Amino acid sequence: MTLEVILKKDILTLSALNPSDFSVLFERAKELKSRHKKGICEKSLAGKTVGLIFEKPSTRTRISFEAATAQLGGMPLFISAGDTQLSRSEPIADTARVLERYLDALVLRTYSHAMQEEFAGIASIPIINALTDRYHPCQVLSDLFTVIEYKQTLAGINIAWVGDGNNMAHSWINAAAKLDFSITLACPADYMPDEKILSAAKEAAGDRIIVTEDPVAAVSGADVVNTDVWASMGQEAESNKRRQAFTPFQVNRELMSHAAKDAIVMHCLPAHRGEEISAEVLDGSQSAVWDQTENKLHMHKAILEILIAG
Repeated sequence: MTLEVILKKDILTLSALNPSDFSVLFERAKELKSRHKKGICEKSLAGKTVGLIFEKPSTRTRISFEAATAQLGGMPLFISAGDTQLSRSEPIADTARVLERYLDALVLRTYSHAMQEEFAGIASIPIINALTDRYHPCQVLSDLFTVIEYKQTLAGINIAWVGDGNNMAHSWINAAAKLDFSITLACPADYMPDEKILSAAKEAAGDRIIVTEDPVAAVSGADVVNTDVWASMGQEAESNKRRQAFTPFQVNRELMSHAAKDAIVMHCLPAHRGEEISAEVLDGSQSAVWDQTENKLHMHKAILEILIAG
């Protein structure tokens, strides 16, 4: 199993993946999940070390990448960005040249996307984007895998994104440009997705990507309803302003009444019950959130195994 993607096979954005790359990742995640449930012990990363440098706090992404590495027989090595010489202005290029000699892959969670691009441009090992302010590709890969589990396919599926036009929205937009599903994003006027990202994706996807300010229009007939927090990390000072703008965009029982009867609800977590999503929806029968978060483990296994072990 190999990815056709770029050079040494970084995953920085979903726009760099080919449709066949997605298929390889989905299929391997499915196999690894099934084998895990059967108690089969994997050794594909035996003798390999995966570094994780995180500038931002994390629960699910950090733990799932660490657990994925360990369950494949490798050694995860968490590195707080503040504990490295990067915090004392060592050039990224110097750090990258050092780490490529110690590690077999590097998972990065940073504010700046350009920082990850610089790492990838220097390091010979795979660089994996575990979140930037611009994209969250690994999260959306695991979310797409979850949709396939529930709906058996992505072809013809209608997905609604309700809330901020943020890094998650950008990665969903990138995925829609590569795969055969439709997405309608409902965002307040001042919180729309980046126009360059949107325009580039619409060149490929056409009318399969729609942006609106009307959450009811976005959710109507949707097979999947997806949301995220109103104020992401680093935006806490904007919380009150954002709450006022986003209140009409809460995913609640009334909004879900416009979706398909068998629609599922997704949220990448952490969730603020009573803000972007009501407790009865998050914890209700249509919620796929707990399967969604488990699937980060299995998708991250697939990513690591394919990029490192090939």
